[in-house]
Amino acid sequence: MRLLTILILALLAPHGLRADCAPGQNLIQTLPAEQHAVLQSAADAAPFAHGNLWHATRGAQHITLVGTFHLADPRHQATLTALAPDLATATALLVEAGPVEQAALKADFAAHPDRLLHPGPTLPETLSPQDWARLSTALAARNIPPFFAARLQPWFVATLLAVPACQTAAGDGLDQLLITAATRQHLPVVALEPFDTLFRIFGTISDTDQTDMLLETLATTGALEADTARTLSDSYFAGESRLFWEFSRYQLLQLPGADPVEIDHQFALVQDKVITDRNHAWLPVIEAQAAHGPLIVAFGALHLAGDTGVLALLQQDGWIITPW
Repeated sequence: MRLLTILILALLAPHGLRADCAPGQNLIQTLPAEQHAVLQSAADAAPFAHGNLWHATRGAQHITLVGTFHLADPRHQATLTALAPDLATATALLVEAGPVEQAALKADFAAHPDRLLHPGPTLPETLSPQDWARLSTALAARNIPPFFAARLQPWFVATLLAVPACQTAAGDGLDQLLITAATRQHLPVVALEPFDTLFRIFGTISDTDQTDMLLETLATTGALEADTARTLSDSYFAGESRLFWEFSRYQLLQLPGADPVEIDHQFALVQDKVITDRNHAWLPVIEAQAAHGPLIVAFGALHLAGDTGVLALLQQDGWIITPW
């Protein structure tokens, strides 16, 4: 969701989001040992399930791959320090969205704000009164007026909710920190995909699926929000983003009225459309750029692992993958 997060923060500036994050608790650590083992086993079954930093080599070619966390966290500084030597020798930094794409996204939104508007019923008309009231509360906690969101496409509102209400807009995620470091040393920053990729992806998803995605995101806001945010960040910095993926499915299944078939459908939809399809599209971009010298390639950590993760796709194409 990197491109959309950039747009969200741009829309909310200069007021930003609240910085008074409650500490929260790591929900994975509170699981019964048996359930934790089940989730860990599911995560472990995915290739390259552990770790955020990797090397890929093929002959004389070398790539440093960085799974990123898009929100601000002081622990990013240790990662930047570790990557400094690789940045010094790289010929380019590849990211989901570089400065050119960020500017293009803002310009496109300014020129075509209607692309975010839903042509059909508004959210108050689509959702139950109870769900609209809960959504209004969650949006207000993010300094987003509910009337502003009422006509937006459901997938975009789900993305607004994906940024915790307590997350400050003042800090940068690892992607932006890497872009800043690369810019300072005049290292080219190359985008892995066009700026409007996610608009096109969600344009292929039905209104029903978008609304279900919104409701499932809404289900983990409010009382669960600080705990979920803590669990996500702890999992990332432990190199266990795949475990958090499995936990997220489990967390939704525990909610009252959860439909396992629908939840599996939603997870498969995100896996296919937002992760797998983009991984395949990124591979030729990465390999073409790698022909010109050492690279650093940085993207959301969930794109690393799995049979169709970036690491597995590179391995299938003859690259030798080793952990940092």
